[in-house]
Amino acid sequence: MKIATYQTDLTHDQRRRLRRFLPAAQQRGCPRTALHEVFNAILYLVKSGGHWRLLPKNFPPWQIVYHHWRQWTRNGLLARLSQRLRALVRRFLGQQGQPTAACLDRQSVRASTHGGAVGDDAARKTKGRQRFLLADTVGLLLGVTLEPANGPERQGARSLLATGLADYPPRRRLWVDGGFNGPDFAAWGQTQHPKLVGEGVKRLAEKPGFQVLPRRWVVERTFGWRRHSLRLVRDHEPTTASAAGWIYLAMIRLMLRRPA
Repeated sequence: MKIATYQTDLTHDQRRRLRRFLPAAQQRGCPRTALHEVFNAILYLVKSGGHWRLLPKNFPPWQIVYHHWRQWTRNGLLARLSQRLRALVRRFLGQQGQPTAACLDRQSVRASTHGGAVGDDAARKTKGRQRFLLADTVGLLLGVTLEPANGPERQGARSLLATGLADYPPRRRLWVDGGFNGPDFAAWGQTQHPKLVGEGVKRLAEKPGFQVLPRRWVVERTFGWRRHSLRLVRDHEPTTASAAGWIYLAMIRLMLRRPA
């Protein structure tokens, strides 16, 4: 019987690039399921938006795939993998491995029925979560955090930057939406990183409809890339760690498809 292959399966070159970042097999115990097959399975899920128990039979059993997925979201492996791949892609594009500037924005997304914390965003008429995303100047993911949709914008941004600024100390400039701009937020940013310069990018009030805003269009495009992953069209996850893991995975899939 010929094993079916999918568009989301890793190529030989992609498997080679991933191998050095994935955990090594233990010397004792039962033989481990090949991790590239586990990765193929979760790449299939993030692209198709399918359920765990409906995973096609030519992948490893869904229980094994879920076990690895749960471990990787808890121990931060997906975030570290995204960070290492981003450095490779940036160098290929002629950039420094570590970014010195970034753009921050948020997106409200509807939640499906699950036991996780959600809220009502009255302005956008959305019941779900806010995704706060930090991207570099070429749109690659630097960090993400999730909050209930009714939470304060600046509180979510602070939660993200408190970690993001510590992980990337060379950063000097940060572009933000007008909703994040203000003396209090700027003063807080200075306490986290004295050399950080925050700059608000506001919409032109006299120009109706869609506007391509300087610098902010980069992170808006990053949000757009996620629409190609059906798993991210809605928030299906009961925990924010799992929800963030799928976002990192979607970006890992994008970066693996780029030369580095």
